[in-house]
Amino acid sequence: MSEEVIVVGAGLSGLACARSLCEQGLNPLVLEASDAIGGRVRTDAQEGFLLDRGFQVLQTWYPEARRALDTDALDLRPFYPGALVRAEGRTHRVSDIWRRPLRLPEMLVSPVGSLGDKLRLLSLRRRCLRGDLQDLYAQSESEAAIWLRDLGFSPRMIERFFKPFFSGVFFEPELNVSSRALAFVFRAFALGDTALPAHGMGEIPAQLARTIPADRIRLNARVERILDQQVMLEHGERLRARYVMIATEGSETARLLGRPNSLAVSGRGTTALYFRAETAPFAGPYLMVNGEGHGRINSLLCPSNLSEHYAPAGTSLVTVNVHGADEHPDLLETEVRRELTQWFGDGVRSWRRLAVYRIPRALPVQTPPVRYPGTSRLRRSDWLWTCGEYESAPSIQWALHSGRRAAEEVLHHRLGAPEVPAPEPVPSSATLAVPESHG
Repeated sequence: MSEEVIVVGAGLSGLACARSLCEQGLNPLVLEASDAIGGRVRTDAQEGFLLDRGFQVLQTWYPEARRALDTDALDLRPFYPGALVRAEGRTHRVSDIWRRPLRLPEMLVSPVGSLGDKLRLLSLRRRCLRGDLQDLYAQSESEAAIWLRDLGFSPRMIERFFKPFFSGVFFEPELNVSSRALAFVFRAFALGDTALPAHGMGEIPAQLARTIPADRIRLNARVERILDQQVMLEHGERLRARYVMIATEGSETARLLGRPNSLAVSGRGTTALYFRAETAPFAGPYLMVNGEGHGRINSLLCPSNLSEHYAPAGTSLVTVNVHGADEHPDLLETEVRRELTQWFGDGVRSWRRLAVYRIPRALPVQTPPVRYPGTSRLRRSDWLWTCGEYESAPSIQWALHSGRRAAEEVLHHRLGAPEVPAPEPVPSSATLAVPESHG
């Protein structure tokens, strides 16, 4: 028996592709190598705590997220628009004064950057919001750290704010990433909220999967080879399909295409440590970043400050994020605890480690050149498509977007149409209202 469409991979891109196909009356088969859906976006339950696998958030501005997801059902809980920055042995709040204008006096006296730096933030905001996303990705490009310096930001502002904050997004401590990639992320922070679903990031793929018949998603089904409209599984089973969609992470896509060396760039790793605490080290829905210029910690958050579902009543969940994924968990924990004790005092000694996740390839490197992902090539032959991060850009926005685009291209090809319509423009200033706080 031949399938109409097989989707290889049940991450966000594969699920978005299958969802779009189902909406148009097709019945795709989704094959997933691991024991659960979601790819990198997963949440584990342990002792009543919800542990997202590494630092993950949803930017509510993402046009494709608003299109594909029922955000009301996700019950999104937003972070404060800004961050807490640890610098000079103290904690300082950095706010988006465009959205929190009453915080302007506090911003002006903080030691995170100079007055000129804070004015340049408004200029940077205007630059990143100018035009549509295709315009953004058409801007001149350099490494982000060089770009910020050329825009006039001081070394202190770059070291105390930009590097710790945005390196937590790219898992690149020196910000050796494309200026276009940073501008895209800055735009997302400016136009929407950074949020967590109330029951964990795993609710995002779970919601997508509910639009696909349960018996059409096969777990523990690793694909060994794809050849001549045949999908060969690791244990020997062969499946035929009119169309095959590869929706795996970049290096796996390259392997299945028979081009294992076509993605020479390596991935960036991260380690997340999860602690049970009687009380959170700070109140409020904040992300805290390390602006000291030294130490192991990159960022720290308390998901249970945002949603009560992340931790059992009477406890708090503390997540600490560190660059790299090579160290022994016990040795790393010793160093991180020492640093946390300097920040928050001896109460840290009572925190109990719940888990350590080492994620060696958390994200692909995003060094220049980075091109507009919305028109990246997806079709590989008359029967084979790819979607996701391969020859594109990593983010929830582009994963969902490429999955839908791939499905639309296949549907168009199936009808015998000569060409695929160009993707619709991405709005430049659409926003999604998310409640400031929850009960």
